[in-house]
Amino acid sequence: MAEVILAVDNISKHFGAIAASRNVSLDLRQGEIHALIGPNGAGKSTLVKQIAGELRPDAGSVRFCGRPVDSIDAVGRARLGMARTFQVSCLAMELSVLRNAMLAVAGAAGNVFRLFPAANNDAAITGPAMECLRQVGLEDRAMTRVADLSHGERRRLEIAMALAMSPKAFLMDEPMAGMGPEGARTLTPLLDSLRAKAPILLIEHDMDAVFSLADRISVLVNGEIIATGSVDEVRANRDVQKSYLGDGE
Repeated sequence: MAEVILAVDNISKHFGAIAASRNVSLDLRQGEIHALIGPNGAGKSTLVKQIAGELRPDAGSVRFCGRPVDSIDAVGRARLGMARTFQVSCLAMELSVLRNAMLAVAGAAGNVFRLFPAANNDAAITGPAMECLRQVGLEDRAMTRVADLSHGERRRLEIAMALAMSPKAFLMDEPMAGMGPEGARTLTPLLDSLRAKAPILLIEHDMDAVFSLADRISVLVNGEIIATGSVDEVRANRDVQKSYLGDGE
């Protein structure tokens, strides 16, 4: 069995009387894409925030690369190699594609201030930034202002910035959000290739992409994991059919 990179053990989180997470356990193994699916309001993004260190669970624990990280904040977890992409873009829209990637490279090194004043001639920053852009097919758009990119190109830039963190795992929150079928078809092979660099915990509503990419799927409903298994196992699960995929009868 492949090495476990990320292990979530019995995480629970309440907001008043509402249970956003109920004893959630899952893991992410080297070389895999583990998809987390479920209806809107199931608690998927809240769970990822707890894994990433943005939100503290009421109970349970997270281990990353074999070590407990419960006392480490989101910045610390990112520096350990937990790379996050968001459902809503968090890019510097008025800066160039390259400049955004450079910010990510400098941030990974803990020295964003190195970019001010301009450091366009600093090969220690521009070289890795351009390599990240090359890996996602944006090297020809390096000097383009982010505001002038297509939605799909912005998603690829977010992935390039995650690559700058030298990730040991990706946490991707709906990378296909806002994309049409053509954009999703373009992004799917890129995500598939990334598993060779680091495993991916993928939150996604695009079921065609999920069924194409996932090695395993966990289904979250009302804050609880109701099933985990292969694509075929999850599609055949009656509880999943009734709760999320449709009964099929």
